[in-house]
Amino acid sequence: MRRLRVLNAESHEYADSARAILRSFADLVEGQDDRAALLSALSAHDALIVRLGHRVDEEVLLSAPALRVIVSATTGLDHIDLEAAKRRGVDVLSLKGETEFLTRVTATAEHTWALLLALMRKVPAAIADVRDGHWRRDLFRGGELAGRTLGVIGYGRLGRMVARYGLAFDMRVLVYDTRPSTTLSDGIGSCTLEQLIAEADVVSLHVPLDATTRGMIGRTEIARMKKGSILLNSSRGEIIDSEALLDALARGHLAGAGLDVVPDELPGTGTMSTNRLVEYARSQENLLVTPHIGGATWESMRKTEEFMADRLRQWAALHGFVG
Repeated sequence: MRRLRVLNAESHEYADSARAILRSFADLVEGQDDRAALLSALSAHDALIVRLGHRVDEEVLLSAPALRVIVSATTGLDHIDLEAAKRRGVDVLSLKGETEFLTRVTATAEHTWALLLALMRKVPAAIADVRDGHWRRDLFRGGELAGRTLGVIGYGRLGRMVARYGLAFDMRVLVYDTRPSTTLSDGIGSCTLEQLIAEADVVSLHVPLDATTRGMIGRTEIARMKKGSILLNSSRGEIIDSEALLDALARGHLAGAGLDVVPDELPGTGTMSTNRLVEYARSQENLLVTPHIGGATWESMRKTEEFMADRLRQWAALHGFVG
């Protein structure tokens, strides 16, 4: 029996409290933000900790003959080749399904609302104009949320939070969820996807990326959205047809979109300058794009890193590693 050998490949700003948990039962090595360094370092480790900065694919797994477990403090796992991990007998620990714990993590829902308010009140453009030395109040007349209809697609943890925010802003709230047994909070109505898209002034996406949701909001769905409505996505970029969204924004069919995710994100590269959505957002005010920062608050990352470090401790004890 021996201690678990852990490689934390994305240790920048990692919570000290979570690091202390890891060191209490494992031999910890940190760093390897570069993919080449990661590939060369992995052979000596039993466990790999990542966020979203690395794609853990077949190449990574082949470089890690001793690897037993991958840890990711995320709910989405499209950055990990789950089939390849399963074939090689590598366990994957994540936040997926940790409903009770995740009810205390509000960052992504709050960021969704930040994108919505920024679009409704033209906040980024107004700030930029003031920085340029102007004070042109009438250029940035926005709209109010009260009395409008919020449509939430996916009534899980985040969808429930965003729906509650809508009620707090005196909005009518409709939700669509694939689970027919979903229990709704007071003041929230359930409807079909078609009805939600047709009636909502704001459509917010909170579904995982899988075979049923990839391309869920395509050209047909966007065309059926109300003229002047807003689309928000803090789930995964591949849920929306990007070209259809760009066309609807350019034609003015949609008043705006707020995205924290885009298709084909390139973690670790530091650039997305060739992405069509990012290119459009550089010159147009009706599309706001942030670099997948929904869950990136000090509080949320500390809580999730501590939680996953403790889950790894439990995994190590179960699999015979000494603490």
